[in-house]
Amino acid sequence: MSTTPLFLINPVFANAPITIAIIIITGITSYQAFTNYGLKEKLIFNPYSIKKRNEWYRFWTHGLLHADWIHLALNLFVLFGFGETVEMEYKRNFGAIGSFYFVLLYVLGLSASSLFDYFKHRNNWSYNALGASGAVSAVLFAAILFNPSQILLLYGIIPMPAVIGGGLYLVYSYYMARKGADNIGHDAHFWGAIWGIAFTAALDYRILFEFWKSIKDFGFWAWGPN
Repeated sequence: MSTTPLFLINPVFANAPITIAIIIITGITSYQAFTNYGLKEKLIFNPYSIKKRNEWYRFWTHGLLHADWIHLALNLFVLFGFGETVEMEYKRNFGAIGSFYFVLLYVLGLSASSLFDYFKHRNNWSYNALGASGAVSAVLFAAILFNPSQILLLYGIIPMPAVIGGGLYLVYSYYMARKGADNIGHDAHFWGAIWGIAFTAALDYRILFEFWKSIKDFGFWAWGPN
């Protein structure tokens, strides 16, 4: 009889333990903060508190919070869907240290995606933000670098090559951030995506060549009905 723990039999747990750990920690903390206002206030991203009180930890802890169940579910769903791919690709390309690089991708993605909003709102005591969207965008776009021709379902129904969907996502995030018509952190989405691309390419510039080769081999003419 096998003595392997049951949770390791599932390939996702075996292939992407860091992704699963992030999901569990984020889910538990977000759930607690739904009803614990003090915890939420302590961890939320508030640029004014960072500047005036040197509470730099907020650059990272806001990623453990979410506004509601839908916000939490969407971020964790995307992370679950693409985290395994990126975590495995990092280990395949960089060996054992790839797991550490994946941690850096995600954790530094939280802060990198928030820097723009920090400088924009550092004198505004009432500005708050929460959610892991910036780091999740970093993981998503790292996955697109590794497999630009994979088909994504835009809005869950429209099939589209990842490289095209990713490009439209960047344009949309940039436009909506400049428009400022809602309460969604589009700047964090945009800069998180840029971080995911830049960090992954900085680890090995050859990934960019493979990305370009995949696009040429795939061909835009391959998208759509035959």
